[in-house]
Amino acid sequence: MQKFACRGQTALALLIACCLVLGTTTVAGADAEIDDFDDGIVEDVQEESADVAGEELVYESPVIEPRKFHFADHFDDVEASRKQWVHSQAKKDDIAEEIAKYDGIWNWESPQRIVWPKDKGLVLKSKAKHAAISSRLIKQFDFKSKKPLVVQYEVTMQEGQECGGSYIKLLSAGKETDDLTTFNDKTPYTIMFGPDKCGNDVKMHFIFRHVNPINGTITEKHCNKPKNRLEEPFKDKLPHLYQLVVRPDNSFEIRLDHKIINEGSLLTDFKPAVNPPAEIDDPADQKPADWDEREKIPDPSSQKPDDWNDDALPQIPDVTAVMPDGWLEDEPDMIADPTAEKPEDWDTEIDGEWEAPLVDNPACEKAPGCGKWQAPHIPNPEYKGKWRAPMIENPNYQGKWAPRKIANPDFFEDLMPFQMTPISAVGLELWSMSNEILFDNLIITDDVDVARDFAANSFDIKRRYIDKESKTLWHRMMRHMNYKPGWWALYFLYLLIPASCYVFYLYRRAKEDSAASAAAAQAKKTDEPQPDDENEPAGEEDESEEDSSAQVAGESSSSSPKKNKKSDLDNKEQAKQEENSDEPTQTEESTTKSTRKRTVRKD
Repeated sequence: MQKFACRGQTALALLIACCLVLGTTTVAGADAEIDDFDDGIVEDVQEESADVAGEELVYESPVIEPRKFHFADHFDDVEASRKQWVHSQAKKDDIAEEIAKYDGIWNWESPQRIVWPKDKGLVLKSKAKHAAISSRLIKQFDFKSKKPLVVQYEVTMQEGQECGGSYIKLLSAGKETDDLTTFNDKTPYTIMFGPDKCGNDVKMHFIFRHVNPINGTITEKHCNKPKNRLEEPFKDKLPHLYQLVVRPDNSFEIRLDHKIINEGSLLTDFKPAVNPPAEIDDPADQKPADWDEREKIPDPSSQKPDDWNDDALPQIPDVTAVMPDGWLEDEPDMIADPTAEKPEDWDTEIDGEWEAPLVDNPACEKAPGCGKWQAPHIPNPEYKGKWRAPMIENPNYQGKWAPRKIANPDFFEDLMPFQMTPISAVGLELWSMSNEILFDNLIITDDVDVARDFAANSFDIKRRYIDKESKTLWHRMMRHMNYKPGWWALYFLYLLIPASCYVFYLYRRAKEDSAASAAAAQAKKTDEPQPDDENEPAGEEDESEEDSSAQVAGESSSSSPKKNKKSDLDNKEQAKQEENSDEPTQTEESTTKSTRKRTVRKD
């Protein structure tokens, strides 16, 4: 059994090694495929400094210099941050009264996965509730300053996310945003930015509200979707950094963890487009009644052949067929079941007249068939289908009709959509089916380098610490599984099949060895003569028998010393015989293995 245990441990070790090697190979292959897929996408990745061996990563709240920021809050100073943010007291006016209130709960607290106790965040504690909170900017952002707008913040889905958003709104300056307690879904905003997910629909919002320079109407412009899917931040429960940069030349960049995931122009990469078309279809123009749009028409000179029969059937009965012998025309295919009985609870008035269910007619089992015989159908050689005249080019074809174009009365050309409505506040107006969504290190600035330095002292050091502390086997496996362990469990069971067969083979061998050992042990307990072990060398066998004989002799001499003790006369006679004998003294031991006699060495 010890052999079996040892072999079982070996097999288990081999199984784990195979799973790790194959899993790593599979994941490496998958990562290679992803890298190949992303080759066509330009990414600007901030280089991460390598951790020095033994380096201690320490977090300190980033320093906020008001002159560098339009808004900044790392939420570490809970008392000061609470005074800065305003809870909404408004109600939504397009839903039921019981769920219209913005009663979602916000709190300032450390992450569930505490890295440093001093690092705090703004956490949405409730789910399936409307929640809104906002804060005034340190200084208003005016797009006419010809400086870029940089928005950056962290989000941690501490419980994952199935349906809900974690985006922010940059509220427009004006009387509607003077009182932040009235902040709701209809409060005018200039830009909405951030992640959103519901089921398989994953979005990275970048929406800006454009003001028509002619009539003053406002239209939402939605950025085109990124090429890559962005599901990992909703599953891995790790902090992620979102950054939006909008430049005065109308270009924009969206980054996730310093990697560019979308970029383009405000003029060309939004729907609907910022500028309307210069010409539109004339709504008063109508297609003439005699306009001919047919490219081809039936040949009017073509005539149907005289022998063409439009009424011919595709198939007709075979007139040469004969009813098989033994066909029972008088017997129906199905008959009422003679063994059926009307149920006792059958009510004729409610259920109608009872009829026995139909079963196959037993009389038809041995016959070629029952019922009225009909000849089988065969293809009709005269069938040609409906006759149609061949098509020819239409001599009167005038082309596809389209209404004439007229100048668009609402046309305008805004070549600077960057000059949006000024921003005076920032807000979070959310509804989510997941709670414990943590927001951190929210800043608005006009300098990309300032935002990058802020991230280096907050997000970057935090992720480096988490990555360093979480390099465990389970975490790496979950990350490689894309946080879908069910598929890898199936893969593990697949690998377990050959390992189980091998363990079963070792068990059978161990069981056979154990049975053989038990049989040998049982044989030694009996007095029955046993054949010598053929595989054992003769020298070893003689030595073992000699030792056993000596042991027995020793026991005998110790038990009866008087019998083994010889007199002096006997010793003299024995010595005399040895001197007179020409042959050397031999022990009385035969050369065969069946019986042996040996002299006992005297002490």
